[in-house]
Amino acid sequence: MPLHRFEFETAFSRNIGWLTQQEQQDLRQRRVAIAGLGGVGGSHLMTLTRLGLGAFNISDFDTFGLVNFNRQAGASLRSIDRPKIEVVSEMARDVNPELEIRAFPEGIKADNVDAFLEGVDVYVDGLDYFAVEARRLVFAACARKSIPAVTAAPLGMGAAVLVFVPGGMGFEDYFQLEGYSEDEQLIRFLLGLSPAMLQRSYLVAPEAVDFDRHLGPSTPMACELCAGIAATQVLKLLTGRGRVIAAPRALHFDAYRNKLSITWRPGGNRNPLQRIGLAIARHQLKRMRETT
Repeated sequence: MPLHRFEFETAFSRNIGWLTQQEQQDLRQRRVAIAGLGGVGGSHLMTLTRLGLGAFNISDFDTFGLVNFNRQAGASLRSIDRPKIEVVSEMARDVNPELEIRAFPEGIKADNVDAFLEGVDVYVDGLDYFAVEARRLVFAACARKSIPAVTAAPLGMGAAVLVFVPGGMGFEDYFQLEGYSEDEQLIRFLLGLSPAMLQRSYLVAPEAVDFDRHLGPSTPMACELCAGIAATQVLKLLTGRGRVIAAPRALHFDAYRNKLSITWRPGGNRNPLQRIGLAIARHQLKRMRETT
C-alpha cells in the first residue's frame, strides 16, 4: 500500500509556469508510444511521466543486465534478469499510479504495429541503434497514420534529434535505406541523424565501435540529454506552441564540445553534403575493420 495519497495536481504543480493549468490537464489525457526501453527509452518514459503525460504504449522484449548499468533507467542489481518493460512500468507508476499503460512485451512486429500505435498522439523512438527493420516498420506506420514521430540518438556526450511531422518529409525519404545492406543502412541512419557529427572528434577508442557484433559505446549524459530534448519536442507537438525543427532539419547538441548545430539537408541522404559524408563514413568503417 502507498504511504501517501496521490494527487495529480500537487504531484505536477511545479510544471505550472512553463505549462498552463489547461495544458497540464490536456497532457494528462494524451498518449505517447515508446518502442524500446533500454538506452534512451526508459528515460523517455520517466521524463514524460514527470511532465504529466497520462497514457503510454510501450514495447520491449529484453531483460536488464549488468552491461546496462552505465546508462539505462531501471538498470540495477535488483532488476538484473527482469524484463525491462516490467521494471520501468513499475518506476513510472511509482511516480503516477494513475498511468494507463499498454505493454507490448513481444517487441514491435508487422502483426502488432497498428495496435501499438492505436490512439497514440506522438511516437518517441527508443529502439536500439542496430534495430533497423523494426525502426523502419514503426516510422512507416506513423506516416500512414499521420502520427508525429521523434527520434533522439545518444551520440558521445550529446543528443542528435530528428522530428518527422505529418505532411513533412518522411523517414524513408530522408534516410534512403531501401535496398541497401545492413552496414550501409546503419551508416545512412547515423549520418542522417547527425549530419554535423559533433561527437566524432573525441572518440578516444574507435575499436569500441563494432558493427559486426552490434556494439557501440554510450554515456549516461547522452541518454539524459536525449530524454530532455525529445520530451521538449513532444511538449511542443502536443501543445501546438514553440517551433518544432522537423526533417530535413536536424538538431544536434554536444555537451562535451559545447556546441549546438541545426543542419538542413534538403533531399536527406541524397543531398550532396550527405553523399560526401557517407563516402567518408564507408572508408572509416573499412579501415576500422582492417585494424581489428
